[in-house]
Amino acid sequence: MSPRAARPGPETAASRRTRARKIDARLADAYPDAWCALRHENAWQLLVATILSAQCTDERVNLVTPKLFARYPTAKALAAADPTELETLIHSTGFFRQKAKSLLGVAAVTAGEHGGELPRDLDVLVTLPGIGRKTANVVLGTAYGVPSIVVDTHVRRVANRLDLTREDDPTKIEMDLRGLLPPASWTHFTHRLIHHGRRVCHARKPRCGECPLASLCPRVGVGDVEKSAR
Repeated sequence: MSPRAARPGPETAASRRTRARKIDARLADAYPDAWCALRHENAWQLLVATILSAQCTDERVNLVTPKLFARYPTAKALAAADPTELETLIHSTGFFRQKAKSLLGVAAVTAGEHGGELPRDLDVLVTLPGIGRKTANVVLGTAYGVPSIVVDTHVRRVANRLDLTREDDPTKIEMDLRGLLPPASWTHFTHRLIHHGRRVCHARKPRCGECPLASLCPRVGVGDVEKSAR
């Protein structure tokens, strides 16, 4: 039986929105201080840290960025960086050659075409080298205060378990979540979903007995979504 077949009967759009608001309220109570764990002082630093965080822990990134930002404090400075030196500085974050290439590319365009300041528009941000919707939404929501839905692996997993979406594509998940909550809730909601995914709703062994969302979750007690399909 597939995970979708195991879910309860159809839920109306209105009732799903009502449940989403209840989920949002419970997450706010459970994680009132949940926010971006990547240390940064401005939008540019957040972008750099977010690129480095791919396939790497936030903790590791936070160990690397102080020296990196001190050496290259602006997009212009980073655009002029020696690739080998940059790779050495970010080596411990993994995939350092590709990350260095992405950083040099986005730094060059940001410095050369945007005066060193990241645009505040999603459609423009995603045209920068190596920047997808996820990274763009991190910058917009966290650094610029623009309502944004960030879909990472935790949001994808938790949102599907909660039946707030039945999509796998990150952009479709983003659109589904946008339709469930008012824009003012978007940024905080996804930060809290990420926090919840890291602390409670783990991929293989979700801690359903400790979950503040248990009574609102159609998959409570089921366990790993992929395993339950086998």
